[in-house]
Formats: sequence, structure tokens, C-alpha cells
Amino acid sequence: MSRHVILGKGPIGTHLASLLAGRGHEVVVLSRSGAPAGADGMRHVALDATDADALTRATDGAAALYNCANPPYHRWPTDWPPINDALLTAAERSGAVLVTAGNLYGYGRGTTSMREDSPLATTEPKGRVRVAMWQEAERRHRAGRVRATEVRGSDYLGPGALAAAHAGPRLLVPVTTGRTARPIGAADVPHTWTYLPDFAAALAAAAEREDAWGAAWHVPSPEPLTVRELATRFATAAGAPAPRLAPVPVGMVRAIGLVNPMMREVGRTAYQFTEPFVMDSTASQQVLGLGPTPWDAIVRETLAAL
Repeated sequence: MSRHVILGKGPIGTHLASLLAGRGHEVVVLSRSGAPAGADGMRHVALDATDADALTRATDGAAALYNCANPPYHRWPTDWPPINDALLTAAERSGAVLVTAGNLYGYGRGTTSMREDSPLATTEPKGRVRVAMWQEAERRHRAGRVRATEVRGSDYLGPGALAAAHAGPRLLVPVTTGRTARPIGAADVPHTWTYLPDFAAALAAAAEREDAWGAAWHVPSPEPLTVRELATRFATAAGAPAPRLAPVPVGMVRAIGLVNPMMREVGRTAYQFTEPFVMDSTASQQVLGLGPTPWDAIVRETLAAL
């Protein structure tokens, strides 16, 4: 078994750590606090993610270094560049494969069916940050300085999803208890949802498969559902009445954003919930050798955790 280092202990990093530890690997979780995330058999280390020397020491001898960090939404333009540079430096020095947990922001508005070869044409600030991160990793990979790959998921759901996630407790608790849920944007446009255990499995597979390195891949995800379809599946499984949805208009989100930096950033990406936002993972399923968890299992397992 090999050594794996994970930066970040949010939902994605926590699922990945549990998966790798369950396979018998040595797992080191890096974070600002270093406090245990509740899983056994792992070592937790506190460090500054912008400190390339500290990251290099932590990654020495590791097979893979996973970037599962996520700075506050409104701080991406300032916080991500030094973290990404430190990670690339640590990967170059240690020889570990750098696997980044990415998202779909880089494709931009109007890309209603996203594939790995879709243009990274976003003009939105957060998306441009993520595009620049990947392009620098790709550049260093092609120069032979690092081995790098990126795994991109859509809005996640599943056990351990954060309270504010679009398909997390903020939506599912009212839906499954017969109360009104207030999703952002529209409730009736198709949207791809990524299951957290599938995200972890894709990251682990990308680290192991040499044919995945040097490119970006989509997390194998099930067929898209509208927010209403998603809510209906959960309500039905929970024995709750048909979901009552009262979407929050984008204009209201942007108005709140005038005084709330986080909501301002949500407003900038609200197009993801007002137009079709569909991800194709056909290519990654072939390369990574994985398929998405079926919706019935996703609903059952998420409800059990909820």
C-alpha cells in the first residue's frame, strides 16, 4: 500500500480520505487546524497551504497529493493562486501525482452540455481563476516538471454535504419534512448532480491511472435532474408530500450581494441554475473505469445520512 496526502478536509477530502484508508493506504490529511475529521487510521497535520516547503515535507514519499481545498468563495482570486503554486512546487519536488478536485465554472455561461473538450471560455472571475490553475498545471505537466490531472464535478450531494450546498440540507431538510424549500434560480431546468462518493472514487482512480495524467476528467455522474425532479425523488423516498418549491429570484440574490460578498459570488454563477447545466462524463468513465452511482442508491444513502 502507498502513502496519499490530501489537502483539505471538507466533504470531498473527507470522503476521499475514508476511501483511501479503507483500501489500506497510509493517509495524511493537511489543513489549517490539523484537528481530526473523525476518521480513524489517518494522520492529521496542520500547515499553511501556501508554504511550499511545508507541503513538500508533508508529501515526501507520497504516491499522490490531492488538492481538495476550497477557500471562501469571495476570496478565490486572492487565495487560490499561491495555494496552487505551492501545490505544484510540492508535487514537482516530491514526485507525487497532483490530483485536483475541480469544478465546471471554467466552461462558462451558455455551455449547456459540458465535455472535457469544451472550451474553457468563462468570463466570470472565479471560473477564470480555476482555468488559470489548470492551465498552469497542464503547462508544467507538458514540460515534464510534474504529473498532474484534474477531476471536475458538478454541484455535489450525498452524506456529509455542507448545509449550504444546493442539494444539501438547505434543500433536502424542508423537502423531506413537508416544508417549503427555496432553491436559487429556476426549479425546472436540467442540472447534473455529482455524488460525493463518486467524486472520491474518481480522484483516487485518476491518481492511479497513468493514462489519466496530463488531462482533466469529469466525475462519472448520473443523468441530470431538475431541482424539482431531484426534490420529488427525495420527498417520495422519505414518505413526504410533493415538494413545495419557492425559488429565490436571481435579482434578489444579486441585491443581497451588494452587502454580502458570498452572495455576490453566488449571483455571478446563478446562470448555472437558470439554464441547462449538464455534464457529460462518457469519456472519463472509459478512462477511469468507473460508472456513476444510480439515483435510487444516491437517494437511499443520502437520506440515511441526513
